[in-house]
Amino acid sequence: MSSLKVLITGGSGLLGQFLNKELANHFNILTTYHQHIGNCDKFNSAKIDLTNFNLLTQLFESFNPSVVVHAAAISNPNAAMLFPQKDVYSINVKATEHLAKLCEKHSAKLIYLSTDLVYAGYRASLLKEDAKLIPVSLYAETKLLGEIKIKNIFDNYINLRTALLYGLSSTHATNHFQEMYEKLKSGTSVSLFIDQYRTPLALHDAARIIREVIQKDLKTETLNFGGLERVSRFELGDILCRLANLDKNLLNKISLNDLPNYPAVADVSMNTDKLQSYGIKQQTIEEAIVHIMKYGSHK
Repeated sequence: MSSLKVLITGGSGLLGQFLNKELANHFNILTTYHQHIGNCDKFNSAKIDLTNFNLLTQLFESFNPSVVVHAAAISNPNAAMLFPQKDVYSINVKATEHLAKLCEKHSAKLIYLSTDLVYAGYRASLLKEDAKLIPVSLYAETKLLGEIKIKNIFDNYINLRTALLYGLSSTHATNHFQEMYEKLKSGTSVSLFIDQYRTPLALHDAARIIREVIQKDLKTETLNFGGLERVSRFELGDILCRLANLDKNLLNKISLNDLPNYPAVADVSMNTDKLQSYGIKQQTIEEAIVHIMKYGSHK
């Protein structure tokens, strides 16, 4: 195992629980959490409010990481709508800015989890990194501002524009895929969009790819961080039903137009050629779901 020190923020979150397991197998990690401990208690961990910059500075200086994986955030459009705007800005932008300054001061790399929702969702499919950016939600706007703050501070960063993540969680943090799977298992119908397209990425695969990004020692890059296939939510559900032997008659087709106030975009599917150009390969959706059905949240 490498002695490289890696600080993880958001270690109790949806992706964080997988980062803890994956990165602890390869590096010397310190994972952090705020309100929920998740699986952080199984690793070297610390409880911290990232908006308390004095405490964050002390933690950073005592651990002295070489790499920071910044996964902490108010992390989706619906959640962001439940908080005051100033709180979303404080967590998603100001804390990111402070972390970037700490990384710059201590010569550490910052790997920042941004979102595919920064893109204009009406332009085209399989967007490249230079595609037009029009975030339509407060969440996406603050994640883009985080990218900008980082770029204005230093050059030792990787911005990962993260696609829809899916898999099974073992903590409080859940996701749409898990909710869909549990409903289908219980014989409950599920309504899924037929006209919203993403390039979803499995949580376990995302953690593995981030580990590879760390090992490849990249810098000053913005990368589309998604899967290989452009699918709608309905198509993802259909694949799950086929591979998990669930009843696809429980899948109901709905349109974005059926939810007029929903902060959705029609198509932010991403081209991931740039990611693959570094020798990084993603699993197909079928491969990933087979893995999820075999291991659940445990591997």
